[in-house]
Amino acid sequence: MPLHRCSAASLANYAPGDPRLGEMLAKQYRHAIGHAPSASEVESWSGSLPVLARDLQDAGLGEVEVLVEYLLQPGSKRADVVLAGKHPQTGEDSYVVVELKAWSHAKPFEADPELVTVDAPGPPRLHPVTQVRDYCEFIADFTLALDDPGRMLRGVAYLHNAEDSDVHELYDLPGDDYGQLFTRSRRGAFLDFLTSRLAPGNGRAAADRLAASQIAPSPNLIKVARDAIRERAQFVLLDEQHVAYRLVLHAVERAQRSDQKTVVVVTGGPGSGKSVIALSVLGELYRRGARALHATGSRAFTKTMRKVAGAGSKRVQKLFGFFNDFIQATPNDLDVLVCDEAHRIRETSESRFTPREKRTGRPQVDELLSAARVPVFLLDEYQVVRPGEIGTVAEIRAAAETRGFEVQQVSLDGQFRCGGSRRYEEWVRHLLGLEGDGPIPWEGDEETGFQVQVADSPWDLEGRLRTIIDEHGLNSRMTAGFCWPWSDVQSDMSLVPDVQIGDWHHPWNNKSDRKAGDAPPTHLWATEEGGFDQVGCVYTAQGFEYDYSGVILGPDLLYRDGRLVVDRRANHDPAMRKAETEEQADALVRNIYKVLLTRGMHGTMLYSTDPETQEFLRRLVRGHR
Repeated sequence: MPLHRCSAASLANYAPGDPRLGEMLAKQYRHAIGHAPSASEVESWSGSLPVLARDLQDAGLGEVEVLVEYLLQPGSKRADVVLAGKHPQTGEDSYVVVELKAWSHAKPFEADPELVTVDAPGPPRLHPVTQVRDYCEFIADFTLALDDPGRMLRGVAYLHNAEDSDVHELYDLPGDDYGQLFTRSRRGAFLDFLTSRLAPGNGRAAADRLAASQIAPSPNLIKVARDAIRERAQFVLLDEQHVAYRLVLHAVERAQRSDQKTVVVVTGGPGSGKSVIALSVLGELYRRGARALHATGSRAFTKTMRKVAGAGSKRVQKLFGFFNDFIQATPNDLDVLVCDEAHRIRETSESRFTPREKRTGRPQVDELLSAARVPVFLLDEYQVVRPGEIGTVAEIRAAAETRGFEVQQVSLDGQFRCGGSRRYEEWVRHLLGLEGDGPIPWEGDEETGFQVQVADSPWDLEGRLRTIIDEHGLNSRMTAGFCWPWSDVQSDMSLVPDVQIGDWHHPWNNKSDRKAGDAPPTHLWATEEGGFDQVGCVYTAQGFEYDYSGVILGPDLLYRDGRLVVDRRANHDPAMRKAETEEQADALVRNIYKVLLTRGMHGTMLYSTDPETQEFLRRLVRGHR
């Protein structure tokens, strides 16, 4: 879905730099995204889009449909422009993705052909050919209307303010069907390219078919994902994801050349692609013969990664471990240690089970920093959910800089879970008091179709989610705050229905690593059949997603005096007793619900056990029941 759609002739009515175009698109952006675009985005629209429209007019393609800021689904990344029309020879639908750059000068970053520096302050940027190639591959992988993307889809990067002499080193990166580079010096060749892919006729029907396409992983993508680690990770990375990927590989190359250690920190919200980066980096490193391991602080997440990425190979599964595996690691034995879910880093790797002779009091983050020449940390600071977890950018940066290590940081502002709905992600943060001035009404998200509903009872919550499973074949799970006791598996392998709300009762998810009746092992609750019949907690839900999420707000989170407040006394998590202050407990409970509320890809259903809180939720989500 684009931010704006029109013919090239209509867009050509604006002159380059015309502020009316930027103002019009900014208004549509605020409506679609929920906040104002940056000044640089508005300036880019006004400066670049009329240039492209003029070129299309001069090529006789004024009726071609121009899709501005085309949303890449699933997710929230956008391609600058997608041109839609008919192929001049075959008459089939034909699409061209265009990445517009107003750069005047650019060159490769430290001889890395896929990162560039430009005539503006800031960190290295992705080569525009790589950027548009990624967009094309993403569209090809998820847009089922393109039954033959290799025939129907092309991509170009157009540096319309640059001469060849100003960016000549960028041509060192080879082009292909999904990524070619044109500059102002090659405008004639650019027009020839456009007319080779698009006919002069109206492109409205082709644009309609693209907009109506089913968005789902293609069969080829599914196969590649299955083989990602064993052969070579080939997930499509976009923008900052690709920058993070390249920075890690660049840091490895530099460490091998100059014995220089670099720490890479990648931050991002739920579903922003952190683990996809991890798998992509590992796949490429293994292809290169590098020594690399993957580690997390979550048993459920690690075991699922072993199952999915290891694809049944016990040798491959050993590449996925835990943070506390590196207590006695030899410094720099590894080229790379990928610390996924790094918000789970603890103060120390030691526990009550650690032998006395192995206790050093050393911070866990120091152990991880020491273990590899390039330690990589992927984290979301809003997912610190237990006392003793210290996985924040400040903690990692301070520990690294104390030891003299260079730190490079990348922020992922993409949002791939929650249906790509930035609006929902922001709504949750306001609801929980993690940002802004307090809760705001849910006004819906027409762009992504993400749904938020409030159930009338736990029976209603379960029934609606079960209907989604039975009638639509989608994956649903129920989760709750840790407000009820959690019993062990019984001797007959049954589960105790600990979560009781009136006459509704269900067990928590299985605690055991083994299947208990129809209940999956604890680490597979979110992904295996049978998980719907138990209520999940934050420790089994964190790091995973499902189509629809049902969240029960327990009595540890209550609406009082215009906002949600925390009552730690209602929380039954034994770990919460270790919270040293009310402020720490308050932050942890809010982060727990932040995790639970952002697991659904298509929708979230809410229910509170507290009548006042339940009525508050109904008012917030009025009209979206």
